[in-house]
Amino acid sequence: MLEKLAKARNLSKANNAIKRLISERGESNAVSMADDVVNNYRKLTKDQHIAFFTYLFEKLNPQVDAVLKAAQNFAAESTARNYIQLQKVSESPRQELFRRLNRAGHGTAAVVQMRRDLLQILDKKPELAAVDFDMRHLLSSWFNPGFLKMHRVDWKSPAEVLEKLIQHEAVHAIDGWDDLRRRLQPDRRCFAFFHPQLPSEPLIFVEVALLPEIPTVITPLVDKKAETVDQPSQYKVAVFYSISNCEPGLRGVSMGNFLIKRVAEQLHAEFPGLKTFVTLSPIPGFMDWVSAGANLGEDVPAERLKPNLRAARDQALANLKLDAQSWAEKLSAGWHPDLASPKEQESLLCLASIYLGLGSTGRNGNPVAKFHLGNGAKLHLVNWAGDLSRKGLRQSAGLMVNYLYDLGNVEENHEKFANGEIVYSRSVGRLMAP
Repeated sequence: MLEKLAKARNLSKANNAIKRLISERGESNAVSMADDVVNNYRKLTKDQHIAFFTYLFEKLNPQVDAVLKAAQNFAAESTARNYIQLQKVSESPRQELFRRLNRAGHGTAAVVQMRRDLLQILDKKPELAAVDFDMRHLLSSWFNPGFLKMHRVDWKSPAEVLEKLIQHEAVHAIDGWDDLRRRLQPDRRCFAFFHPQLPSEPLIFVEVALLPEIPTVITPLVDKKAETVDQPSQYKVAVFYSISNCEPGLRGVSMGNFLIKRVAEQLHAEFPGLKTFVTLSPIPGFMDWVSAGANLGEDVPAERLKPNLRAARDQALANLKLDAQSWAEKLSAGWHPDLASPKEQESLLCLASIYLGLGSTGRNGNPVAKFHLGNGAKLHLVNWAGDLSRKGLRQSAGLMVNYLYDLGNVEENHEKFANGEIVYSRSVGRLMAP
C-alpha cells in the first residue's frame, strides 16, 4: 500500500512540475524547474511511463479553436502577421516543454532518454505517436549533422567510448578487447558522431577497412588475427563494413548518411591514393522474402518486372524447391554455399539482384539497401559466400553486397533513387536474367 502511494506521489510530482515549467514566463527559474521535471521523471517506474506520456498527449495539445481561427485568418489574408500567428498556435505546447527541459543540467540526455522510453510503449499506445512526433521533430534539429562533431575513435580514445563500441556494434559483434584493438589498427578506421552536450557518447559510428582491392568476403575484415597492411601506398579501397547506431532514443533522426560522406571526404584527403569507396553489406531479410514467394509488392511498378525477369525469378524459385523444404530445414540438413549446386547458386544470385536492384525503392525494400542507395551509392556487386556465419546463412544464404560510393555521382544517384530508379552495375543486371 505504501509503495503504491509513493509511486502515485511521484507521478503527481512529475505532472505538477510540468505544469509549473510550462507556465513559467521568465527564464530566471526555468533551469531549476526543468531540473525538477527531469528529477521527478527519473523516479517513475517503467509502468508509470504510459501515464506520464498520456498526460503530455492529453493536456499539452494545441487549442483547436485557436488553430482554426488562425488558419481562417491566414486563408483570408496571407500576411506575415497571420502566418506567424498560425505557426504560434498550431505548435503543441509539448514542443515548448521539451525545449525548456533541454535547459536542465544534462537536459539533452534526459529528453533522449524520455524518447527511448516512449518508443518502448508506442505499440501498446499508438495515440502517443503525436508525442513522439514532437520529440523527433526537435531532436532532428538538435542533432542536425551541422551541430555534430565527427571524431576518429582509436585505441587512445577514452575507455568509456571504446566500451560503447563493443556494446553497440550491431552488424559484426566485437569479440572483446583484442578484436576491438585489431579493428583500430593503422589499416582500419573508426569514426563517430558526437554531440557537444554528450561528449562521451558516440551517437553513431562507422568502421572502415583500408585495402588494396574491393573485398567480397567479410571474414578477413573482422578476423582479429588478420595481418595488418602497414603501407599507405597499398590503400586503394576504403570499405565501410559496419555502421551502428548507439542511441535508440534517436531512432528516425538521420545521421548515418552524413557520417559516411564526411568519412569518405576525410579519408580521401588523408590518402589521395584512395579512389574507391564501397561497402561490404549484409542483406537482412532476403531469405524471408524468397521464402514468401519473392513478391516485389504493389508499391513497385509492374512494368519494372519485365517478362524475362519474371520468368527468371519464377525459374529461380522453382530451382530452390522451398515449397518442399523450408529454408530453415535446408540449413538444418546441412546446406552450405560450398555444397550448393550451380543451379542453386545461379538462382540465389538472380533473386538477390532482383530483390535489391528492383525492389529497394519499395516500401518494404531492404533497409540496408534503401540506406545506401538513398545515400547516392550504386549497387555494384552481389557476392557469393560473403558471410558464412550462422546469421549470414540464415538471413541471406551467405550473400553480401558491395555498394559503390562514387563521390562524383552521389548526388545524381540520390536524385534517381528518390524518383524510384535504382542505379546498378552491368554485372548485377546480368545476374537478374542469367
